[in-house]
Amino acid sequence: MEYFGDPAIWLPWTFAALMGLSILIYVVLDGFDLGVGLLMPLADDAQKDRLVASIGPFWDANETWLVLAVGLLLVAFPPAHGIILTALYLPVFVMLIGLILRGVSFEMRAKAPMAQKRLWNNAFFAGSFMASFSQGFMLGMYIMGLTWTLPNVVFAVLTAIFLTVGYGFIGAAWLIWKTEGQLQIRAIAWAKVGIWGLVLGILAISIATPFVSTRIFDKWFSWPSMLYLSPLPIVSVLLVAYLWWQLARLPLIGDRQSWTPFAVATALFSLAYGGLAYSFYPYVVPEKVTIYEGASAPESLFIILIGTLFVLPAIVGYTALSYYIFRGKATALRYD
Repeated sequence: MEYFGDPAIWLPWTFAALMGLSILIYVVLDGFDLGVGLLMPLADDAQKDRLVASIGPFWDANETWLVLAVGLLLVAFPPAHGIILTALYLPVFVMLIGLILRGVSFEMRAKAPMAQKRLWNNAFFAGSFMASFSQGFMLGMYIMGLTWTLPNVVFAVLTAIFLTVGYGFIGAAWLIWKTEGQLQIRAIAWAKVGIWGLVLGILAISIATPFVSTRIFDKWFSWPSMLYLSPLPIVSVLLVAYLWWQLARLPLIGDRQSWTPFAVATALFSLAYGGLAYSFYPYVVPEKVTIYEGASAPESLFIILIGTLFVLPAIVGYTALSYYIFRGKATALRYD
């Protein structure tokens, strides 16, 4: 390992980067299928089937990235895993119940008698809401240092609301890309509302984050550190303006550029996530444990890295394959 420099430095950094990338991919990919679930009550019965069909081939693969991220946290940063999951035990439990409910209702709504379909449609929405809201709550608590005080909980609830709306927005952007006709027109209208929830969420997090600690405040507002962060808000404002202009034009003849809202939504999520990563680095537990303090032994990390080099390409490969095979517009949902 001497050929790579100090393994106590580059190995923790590598695993932190892999874990961060896995979380970002999960937020974008599972974010849109959670968002589609959140939009279920706004669609009629025929459109509900098309909503489910639009995420049917992908949602299982999307959740794999969450498993990978949590697995990397466990094996690479065991102390941080214990602290984070202990502090967030309740919202993690709610999220898991929501994901289970989504999985069960996804199958049952298509196979149960017609009289029960409405029940399973509602269950699919409830599971999507539970998973989205709990993830937003965990994000808010993480930003505030995992401390359960009344102001921190209030901020976490607000973050949960905004992230849930943000998931609904990226879900609508996905539907603009994957559907057509009246459903696509309705998805455009949903996206025009949802985008402001995402913007307000980013603003709330941006306002709160620098006041979590003086270290983050200095990163944001001291010279020349503020130069490194300044492109993020500038690009974000430009993307929001472009997205609003594009939503006002869609749908275009020949379904041109229907993919752009989803691409821009992905970019906005990525920029917001990049800002958080920049703010909290090198801490894996805010202001308590750095990635270097909480990392496993370099020998263990090196062995795990070898396994990751085989597992990660497999996950990327079958995820990309599923999106390639099921490219194009969502068709009617069939189980025969």
